[in-house]
Amino acid sequence: MWVILGIIIGFYFDVAPLLPLLSILVLLPILYWAGKKQRRTGFPYFEVLASIITTCLGIFVVGVSLGKGMPSHYSNLDLDQKKVWHLKVNEVLKPNTFSHRYVTKIIAADKEQASGKLLFSLSVDSMVKQLQVDDEFLVYDKPEGIRPPLNPHQFDYKNYLAKQGIQHQIRTKYTAIVKKEHAPKTLFGVASNFREHIISTLEEKNFGADELGVIQALLLGKRDDISESTYNNYKKAGAVHILAVSGLHVGIILFLLEFILVPLERLPKGKTIKLILVVLLLWSYAFIAGLSPSIVRAVTMFSFVAYALYLNRPTNSFNIIALSMLFILLAKPLFLFQAGFQMSYAAVFAIVWIYPKLQQFWFPESIIIRKTWQLLSVSVAAQLGVLPISLFYFHQFPALFFISNLLIVPFLGLILGFGILIILLALIDYLPQFMVDGFNGVIQLMNSVIGWVAQQEGFIIKNIPFDAVQLLLGYFIIIALVIFLSKPKWKTALMLLGGIIVLQSLGIWNQFQVHQKETVILAHRSRNTVLLHQLGDSLSIITSDSSNIGSIADNYSVAERIQKIDTSKLKNSYHLGDKKLFVVDSLGILPLEENLDYLLLTQSPKINLERVLDSIRPKTIFADGSNYPSLVNKWKATCSQKEIPFHHTGEKGFYVFEL
Repeated sequence: MWVILGIIIGFYFDVAPLLPLLSILVLLPILYWAGKKQRRTGFPYFEVLASIITTCLGIFVVGVSLGKGMPSHYSNLDLDQKKVWHLKVNEVLKPNTFSHRYVTKIIAADKEQASGKLLFSLSVDSMVKQLQVDDEFLVYDKPEGIRPPLNPHQFDYKNYLAKQGIQHQIRTKYTAIVKKEHAPKTLFGVASNFREHIISTLEEKNFGADELGVIQALLLGKRDDISESTYNNYKKAGAVHILAVSGLHVGIILFLLEFILVPLERLPKGKTIKLILVVLLLWSYAFIAGLSPSIVRAVTMFSFVAYALYLNRPTNSFNIIALSMLFILLAKPLFLFQAGFQMSYAAVFAIVWIYPKLQQFWFPESIIIRKTWQLLSVSVAAQLGVLPISLFYFHQFPALFFISNLLIVPFLGLILGFGILIILLALIDYLPQFMVDGFNGVIQLMNSVIGWVAQQEGFIIKNIPFDAVQLLLGYFIIIALVIFLSKPKWKTALMLLGGIIVLQSLGIWNQFQVHQKETVILAHRSRNTVLLHQLGDSLSIITSDSSNIGSIADNYSVAERIQKIDTSKLKNSYHLGDKKLFVVDSLGILPLEENLDYLLLTQSPKINLERVLDSIRPKTIFADGSNYPSLVNKWKATCSQKEIPFHHTGEKGFYVFEL
């Protein structure tokens, strides 16, 4: 806990790693004195000092990971000037329509050693092969900051990358880079290339396109080729975790290996041999799946779980899992801020704690009913563990998640085992067609089952507002509920009731604040003009094209707890309190009055802005995403000459008007 606190402090506050390191070196010798003093006085000197030291350790490791205070870190360089950057690809990200993206490690800048990470984007070029992990190249360019979200409550990609230690990016074309021949290889690069070799081998077989995409995700952790409709089905059915090689898959493989290797326990030192073999096989699977961060994290966690099974002491399970978390966070402290890490450990802790308690409630005599109940218990425990986090990040709850898990998870072990066999046979070019057809049919059936569950739209609760305070209260209520059901007492009942009352009171307060709110926002949307007018829990979307709004309204309505939404056509003139906004569209109709408060330019009007500024004298000029970039640049220069504020939503993001 104290290491986690230190990581949070170190990330959000500008603390150089040297200070916590010196604190650790000074306080460590005092621990011996604290232990002796505690035995004499009874005051917990040792625990207090140990807590301070572990907190400093968390601050130190996250500071080192972020490069704070490091003399070689690239942030100490002059980033306003172009430099020759020597970069190495660490991770290949999912491409979008316009670019291929990579996480790159900085090796040098202008031939001087440098450290840190950059997001590197290359414009899409179908004639050039995509870069791979471990590729090294030179590029002459200037890093730019990651752009913050352009619309209210939009996904904050800048903040997401900051929590991975990435603050800047370079965007260029393939022709601007010079690849280095014979770049040194790392284990991660070899694993990634091996995974790509497996994928190319599977592509030569007669798998269906949708089925192959799911196979790649299910076995190798690569979701790039899954169709959007298939992915959405898994998401709606509450089974998207099946498409990410993480704790579920590695846990199933662990228990399969534990079952298969039971005969080894009959040998002298057989349990130790079995443990070593299980851990080696788990890491071999991680290598096959490309050693991606999520897989490495899951295999590390379940390597410790394998050790806990070896000890065969259930009371130690929490300590072993906590130890695995500590080990991972000391090596990769920024994992703490990743949703996958949070959900994996929340699910595992919940299963270890809640599952045995659910089994105590009911133990059916029929083996079929008992196994079904056990599976449901695991699903309920895991879902309780991740529920607040899931609501916080995704704002939806698939009520039929237990149906998906009941229909798929019992067979997932067989599917994974069969899939690994398919991969091994494909690699040695000895994969018979009947096995391809059989596995393709199994995946097709699984997709159909998930698709059927996803069609039950009435059981999918969407657009649930859930903030960080509600996240903490949600976990408090779940913990209080489990404690109360385990040992019903007045104290635990009061804790549970108090948590529910506070959560409900917070919801009422939030709704009260919403009803008191009125705001008008100019949003950014390419080839469109969008104004958002919130009045209480109602939202009016004023736009020139209602079919081109994207997710702006959905994101805003969830975050602001909007109940009613309507759409209206954009007009030329609006009163915003005691101020006036005039909209100039492609027709170029100008206002008659002078000293206008706000002038919004949309749809690239053919006007002489300099004359407009001289005659109308508006106080502020706005340009949104519906205008040509070349015109926006001219308008910006003109406003700069006239010393009139100019706000382009494509550069500065949305604008909130004062009412």
